[in-house]
Parts: sequence; C-alpha cells; structure tokens
Amino acid sequence: MPATSSQPQRPRSGPRRDEAARLAVLHAADDLLVEHGFGGLTVEAIARRAGVAKQTIYRWWPSKVEILLDTLIEDAGKRLPFPAGAPTAASIRTYLRAFVRFLTRDPAGKVLLALIAEAQHHPATAKSLHERYLDPRRDRERDMLTRAIESGEISPKLGVGEAIDALVGPLVYRALTGSTIPRDLVDTLVEDLLRPRST
Repeated sequence: MPATSSQPQRPRSGPRRDEAARLAVLHAADDLLVEHGFGGLTVEAIARRAGVAKQTIYRWWPSKVEILLDTLIEDAGKRLPFPAGAPTAASIRTYLRAFVRFLTRDPAGKVLLALIAEAQHHPATAKSLHERYLDPRRDRERDMLTRAIESGEISPKLGVGEAIDALVGPLVYRALTGSTIPRDLVDTLVEDLLRPRST
C-alpha cells in the first residue's frame, strides 16, 4: 500500500487535531467495529472509547465512514505494503498471501470488508471507498502486474485489470462470506492466471 501521503485526502471540516487524539480515534473506531459491527458503531461510542468529545470528532470527520477509511488507509499502509523492488511472480504471490492475512486476521481487514458491504447500499460510501482506497490500491496493483509483465516474470491470460479482479475477487468473496481461504488457493490463482516464467 502506498504511504498515507499518496492517498487522496479525506474531507476535513475543522483544524487538524493533535496526533495522539487522532490515533486514539482511529484505534477506537476499528476496535469498536470488530466488537459491534458497522451497524453498531456510532460516533458517540468512538468518542467515549477515544476519550475525546463527539463535537471534536465531527469537526474533523463528517461521518463514521470517513473515520473508518482513515483507519483502513493508515493500517493498510503499514501492514499491507507492496513488494519492494522489481515485482516478480514470487513477490506477487507473497503480496496476495499477505492480503489474505489482512482480510482474515487484521482489524483493518474487517474494516475493509465492512465498508465493501456498506457500499452496496449507500452510493456515497461507495464513492468515498473507491476514491480514497480502492482506486489508489488498484492503480498500484496494476503497476505491479504491468512491470512484472514487462520484465517477463508473468504472462497473464487476461488483461491487467481483469487479472487483478480474478486474483483478488475470490479472496474477498470468501472473506465476505466467512469462508476459510485455503493456503493453496493463492498458489493456484497465481499459477493459472499469471502463468509465471519457468525458473
């Protein structure tokens, strides 16, 4: 994931808070989402857990969706990085395995799944999720595959965009439905869809 500075900036309705308070709000939001789900998450509860005033949160974030997006962007940037250096079939496989761990074990992965689900019913959530997280990440994934193709590391059967969908889609679907993600699923997807160069 790109560093947070490369992400589209979220709407801000007030002056920047101090860093400790900002982090307290973000940590409270993802903890409470895991505990109570999206529907049970409120700005009031976030404020109580973070030890800040509700009015303070609303001066900085317009909604709980934007708080969760900040949490997702920051945590993914730290815990779901893109491969360093020139991408290879092996580093793409490692990235996808890390994505599985992120979806199934990380609180921020739960935030991503909750926002994807919520986006199906609320166009504003879908728009913000795409603009601030999904589209920038997809651009980085597209660049990763494109560079691997150009270096001869992989030879996808599909176009780059379709290959990304075919790689990531089954992982997200299984996570959304609460199904386990077998370890060999990533290996099969990489081998079948990307056709890595023989070594």
